[in-house]
Amino acid sequence: MASATANAAEVDRVKGGVVVTPDTGQAKRVRVLVYGDGLFRVTATPETRIDLPDSLMVIAEPGGDFQIAQDEDSVTLTTARGSAEIRLADGFVTVRDAAGQVLLQQARPAQFWDVTADGKPFHGISQQFNRGTTEGFYGLGQHQQGVMNYRGDDVELAQHNMDIAVPFVVSTRNYGLLWDNYAITRFGDPDPYTFVGEDKLKVVGSNGEPGFTAEYYLGDRLIVRRNEPKINYQYIRDQKNYPAEAKAGTVAATGGQNTAGNSTGKERVVWRGSVTPDVTGTHKFQLYASSYFKLYADGKLVLDRWRQNWNPWYHDFELKMAAGKPVDLRIEWEPNAGYIGLFHNDPLAPADRNSLWMTSEAARAVDYYVVAGEDMDGVISGYRTLTGKASMMPKWAYGFWQSRQRYEKQEQLLGVVREYRRLSIPLDNIVQDWFYWREDDWGSHRFDPARFPDPKGMIDEVHRLNTRFMISVWPKFYPTTDTYKELEAQGHVYKGNIAAGNKDWVGPGYLNTFYDPYAEEAREIYWRQMRDRLAVLGVDAWWMDATEPDMHSNLSIEERKAVMGPTAQGPAALLFNSYPLVHACGVHEGILDHKPEVRPFILTRSGYGGIQRCGSALWSGDVASRWDDFREQISAGINISMSGIPNWTHDIGGFALEDRYTRQDPAHLDEWRELNLRWFQFGAFSPLFRSHGEAPRREIFEIAPEGSAMRRSMIWYDELRYRLMPYIYTVAADTHHKDGTMMRGLVMDFEADPKTWDIADQYMFGPALLVAPVTAFKARSRKVYLPAGASWYDFNAGGLHKGGREITASAPYERMPLFVRAGSIVPVGPVMQYVDQKPDAPITIHVYTGADGGFSLYEDDGVTRAFRKGASSRIPMRWDDKAGTLTIGAREGRYEGMAETREFRVRFVGPSSGGFDPAAQADRTVGYTGAPVTVSRR
Repeated sequence: MASATANAAEVDRVKGGVVVTPDTGQAKRVRVLVYGDGLFRVTATPETRIDLPDSLMVIAEPGGDFQIAQDEDSVTLTTARGSAEIRLADGFVTVRDAAGQVLLQQARPAQFWDVTADGKPFHGISQQFNRGTTEGFYGLGQHQQGVMNYRGDDVELAQHNMDIAVPFVVSTRNYGLLWDNYAITRFGDPDPYTFVGEDKLKVVGSNGEPGFTAEYYLGDRLIVRRNEPKINYQYIRDQKNYPAEAKAGTVAATGGQNTAGNSTGKERVVWRGSVTPDVTGTHKFQLYASSYFKLYADGKLVLDRWRQNWNPWYHDFELKMAAGKPVDLRIEWEPNAGYIGLFHNDPLAPADRNSLWMTSEAARAVDYYVVAGEDMDGVISGYRTLTGKASMMPKWAYGFWQSRQRYEKQEQLLGVVREYRRLSIPLDNIVQDWFYWREDDWGSHRFDPARFPDPKGMIDEVHRLNTRFMISVWPKFYPTTDTYKELEAQGHVYKGNIAAGNKDWVGPGYLNTFYDPYAEEAREIYWRQMRDRLAVLGVDAWWMDATEPDMHSNLSIEERKAVMGPTAQGPAALLFNSYPLVHACGVHEGILDHKPEVRPFILTRSGYGGIQRCGSALWSGDVASRWDDFREQISAGINISMSGIPNWTHDIGGFALEDRYTRQDPAHLDEWRELNLRWFQFGAFSPLFRSHGEAPRREIFEIAPEGSAMRRSMIWYDELRYRLMPYIYTVAADTHHKDGTMMRGLVMDFEADPKTWDIADQYMFGPALLVAPVTAFKARSRKVYLPAGASWYDFNAGGLHKGGREITASAPYERMPLFVRAGSIVPVGPVMQYVDQKPDAPITIHVYTGADGGFSLYEDDGVTRAFRKGASSRIPMRWDDKAGTLTIGAREGRYEGMAETREFRVRFVGPSSGGFDPAAQADRTVGYTGAPVTVSRR
């Protein structure tokens, strides 16, 4: 019912909240609904009605206890954990915590502008909050720029091979914002980056003429010199602008004699030019590139990178520039059929730069959710209340996986598993990557019988060797397959890629397209086809590749939209980022229907908000095998985890390699092996532990020579992963049962220490372990910051360090710096060849003394979904440091196959105890039967 106020605004009470008609502003209606304690949904629209389809991300419904209070100026909805106030004059919304402190405050009116998609009217939208803030921002999915804290940064949310968009932000103020929109969205500057030369920068070439002076070489021979208004070979469509005479194999390339493809040198381009701004400040740039490239600013090297040519990406850098003062840029590039483009944005005002600002290209309304939490874990818990709990993954998923691009024959794959077992190197999962089908049969879900004559027999043997089998499946089809024809007959395939004549890279190249998962019938057909041809063979897990969807690499955004729609739920521009969510959730539903008693497992290259509820883990895509790219995986993994998606992994060693590595050049072999070793050490402390990549082969016994320090270290970390399985599986289970996070930004546990806010190359692995990967060649030490508020044990060498300071940690070739927080209880088991090989094995409880602590050991059958009905156990443990006693509490719960009695060996770790030693004598041994027992250190 409407009520009059001193303003002309109207307030209507609706189920779960209120709708306000403000006095002024573009938003004609502003609605706030309560979704639980401290959970608010805010919707603003320029229309007179709020009429939105069901959210793809959010599955919760409005509800919960709240009160409504109204005065002349505002109406406020209050729950126990926070409140949301709508100002009647303009509809501005402010969210506060339980103490009344502002969490999120609208800074400007919501902005709307008209756009069209597939000829239908929609709105572009933008909303700014907390202008001039000093808080830290995290989440936003997975990005490859090496950034931890996104305050002051620009992030584009647009699905890509290596970039995962999740429009969820977590703040150090202990709130989260979930932006419920599926179009391409920008966090930070609302204006997209534009080409240098098409923006406000004045560009003058080295010859004094407008534009960049471009010099095209073949070897050392200058072939073409010309001025270019911008540097743009960004997409396939732009390659036509490359001067033909500067291409290897042309007449010019061979000194006037065409030799049909022979050249006198490698293609090389150098751009020189000065750029002059009209405003002073920090200017942000992006160099989108592949192959080898370097960028210099006023003679200083800013970027020196390599990336595989079919997978270019953005490389961010900043320059402090003064109005009217030029900066000389020089860019060197080896094209090798690659891509490049230089982009820029002017500085924002400091208050705008330091704000939470979301802008989307297409929408029906501004629509977002605010989560108020007591800490960051509480915020992530609230996000999962809205979008779904993280799925409980099977225990084997946390063991070691072996993969390769790719196993070409049945015996090749089986030979790898047999060799791991022969060498007694722990392994839980073997992965069959793409192209196990006949060359012209993509999407058929059938093995090539010439190379895989007995797929079921192959998988049966994998199982007999106590290993799981995962297979790569794509949403991609050749139009000649019967699977495509079935989907096409019902109108469930995208036709744009075929109409455009886009062929893939296989053999002579084949026309192809993707199916449309936005139709329920299409999802059902897709899964049934997989089930009838693959699942029935005994496949344990599904590797879902190219789910962005990557229908054809190196197309422009406009071209990508054109070939991935229209969808059954609307234009591609409106739904651009959500494809991986609906696709994965459709397969997840099918797996549950097929085997309702077994936990599904999906690994997908892309994701979106809510995908954690669909049995899905994510990985960081086809990253390059370089030290810079390795370092960028750390912050990428932390931020995807802080986006509420706990199960994440990466290609250990990187996917794509430079020629100096693929040919195993002796001059570079040591670096290649060390890069892999350091990446492997990081992988052992990632949520999922998985080796994969292009040649050379990645199996431990292939990449590390027998008897080498590298092999010893790889096996040591593989075995350590299995020793730590009681700890790891408990932390993993807590992501479901307690809404926990495995890979934790230091800020999550040490928010009061501001030095932790921006650290991008360290993290907590669960509550106890601080991980500091080594990301530089030949580094044998590294700086490690030990957060304040705790003391820290050196896991490898022993010894106790006070927190709140930086130390130089030892990092010998075979070890990565690892620290344990004092007060931690870390249960450790024996080495096993696969998880649960010895379900009743003794567990050594490592108590790191110096502070009180606790741990709740979780166990279940590891495979079934019986845990949903309570079939699991917890063994609580509590360390009282002052009393010197460890209390192992009464077992809570039980499950089928549970070991009724256990041997617990207790080791008290102190400052003089030395480093981790699995052979060290226990201080106490306890026969545990489920009843509480207290163990004294004295």
